[in-house]
Amino acid sequence: MEPAFCFESRNNSCLKINSPMPLRVTLYFILGVIIILTVCGNFLVTFSITYFKQLHTPTNYLILSLAMSDFLLGIVVMFPRMIRLVESCWYFGDFFCKVSLSFDVMLITASIINLSFISIDRYYAVCHPLLYRTRISTNVVLIMIFLCWTISPILGFGMIFLKLNVLGSEVFYSQHFLCEGRCALIQSKLSSTASTVLSFYLPAVTLLGVYLKILLVAQRQFKSIKNAGLVSSVKKSNKSQTKATKTLALVMGAFLCCWTPFFVCVFTNPFIGNSVPSVLIETLAWLGFLNSAMNPIIYAFFYSWFRKAFQLMTSGNIFKSDLSETTLFTE
Repeated sequence: MEPAFCFESRNNSCLKINSPMPLRVTLYFILGVIIILTVCGNFLVTFSITYFKQLHTPTNYLILSLAMSDFLLGIVVMFPRMIRLVESCWYFGDFFCKVSLSFDVMLITASIINLSFISIDRYYAVCHPLLYRTRISTNVVLIMIFLCWTISPILGFGMIFLKLNVLGSEVFYSQHFLCEGRCALIQSKLSSTASTVLSFYLPAVTLLGVYLKILLVAQRQFKSIKNAGLVSSVKKSNKSQTKATKTLALVMGAFLCCWTPFFVCVFTNPFIGNSVPSVLIETLAWLGFLNSAMNPIIYAFFYSWFRKAFQLMTSGNIFKSDLSETTLFTE
């Protein structure tokens, strides 16, 4: 069988992998379901927090920012990446390839920056509750969100459009990876080390450290309260804070579990001659993307306000009258 190419009429076309039709249909179905769950679920989170006034709190604004990054990831990155994976070729041109890769780096970076700010929010809520309302005000959270959505595009678009990802390996890249129909993030040793450390490993270690501190402080506080014989009253007053901390810790844990294998692979690949199979890299990337679909499910499982907001939206009552003042939960 003669080899197939992405663009038969071009001399520098990439090879095309002709997968069996049943496999392609199956992949489109599975990946399509992940994309639909990601887009719809995060849209519901975004709309709920935006519409219902009771949800306008500093912590929820950070959750809103995280949901927005996941929502955009589903539309801008996951959809074209699904086509590229199944068809094994990129048909949308070099410029849109760079845009897609830039959004990829940008939105993953935005997610972990949002998680970092959420950990700061939880740290003050649990470890310094008396300072929480002054240190984590709405204005402070808006500044955090502004920094997140400023730093992320600078890193994402700067790396790709300035070709910092192949800095020091330009000749190797042009000889082995440059062909019509390919759209993959190839990184040099310097780029992979710098990008993974700054965008993932350093924030991840910080996140783990902060949540470990929160856990230790929470346990120490509970022991002190127990010794004072005030367990029942404090349990009631701290119930919402405890649930929020556990839920957001679960969100962070899911993010790290889903994305760590991918970043380990990206970090090591340039040091072994970029010999990691592209199929493995793509599979690990979709494992990471799956995290964006998981977050709304976590919210639905732990937050009664999200379930109630979902019921109001799906019932259609929200379109008949103004329900923005609806009480979704009681303290």
